[in-house]
Amino acid sequence: MKRRLVAPALVLLSSAAFMTRRPTQGPPLPAGAADAEARIKASPRHAEWATIKTSPTDSVVAWVVYPERRDKAPVVVVIHEIFGLSTWVRGIADQLAADGFIAIAPDLLTMKRSGNLTSEWLGDSARAAIRLLKPQDVQRDLDAVANYGMKLPAATQKYGVVGYCWGGSASFAHAVHAPGLGAAVVYYGGSPASDMLKSVRAPVLGLYGGDDARVNATIAPADSAMKALGKAYEYAIYDAAGHGFLRAQSERAANMSATKQAWPRMIAFFRKNLAS
Repeated sequence: MKRRLVAPALVLLSSAAFMTRRPTQGPPLPAGAADAEARIKASPRHAEWATIKTSPTDSVVAWVVYPERRDKAPVVVVIHEIFGLSTWVRGIADQLAADGFIAIAPDLLTMKRSGNLTSEWLGDSARAAIRLLKPQDVQRDLDAVANYGMKLPAATQKYGVVGYCWGGSASFAHAVHAPGLGAAVVYYGGSPASDMLKSVRAPVLGLYGGDDARVNATIAPADSAMKALGKAYEYAIYDAAGHGFLRAQSERAANMSATKQAWPRMIAFFRKNLAS
């Protein structure tokens, strides 16, 4: 017996509806480290390298991925781990684009490079280079990347940041630094000192592994300070998941479980706070 194939009806969504509806295109979760390269190669979305001026003498190279949608999209700046701009981080940007955002992943170590500006950092080279970065320069670079993104013809005038590990700490620090930020997401990154949090204006979402006592020790002080200041900070700690659970999804069941809970929560958070 032959099956009859029926073409699905075409439904056009308004900008507000798009930001609240879950896209059906693409896989619902980002790839882990082992699968990121294949995911990028198979992606139907347009991606490109860009060089973004951050000062009269400095610049960063960034991986930019565009969503497939008919209206303008908010921007999400993806802040890499201590390992630098890796293939895995570029895969994160691709999945954010699949979820409806213009994703820009800058290599904040660009000015520390001496060779190929788009190659993946090897071994401990990124760790050593990151130790040389000045926090004020990191925030200056993130400002420049966000401004670049919001000036793209396909972008709205709203942006968020998400960071991982070292980048998670930089994401929370950007909430302290940037008055125009729409939302910040912290994946297993340390919180700023409590006395720095009074300048935070954007809502912050923290996503943490249960087996990460070093980072998690900074959650309670931040939570208490943010509540006392009337700031929006919500967080989740995923039982038995380790530090870096989003990258290391295949290493333990708890990491995959955390990924399945954390990623949709982040997307909903961005949609709520970056909607036009």
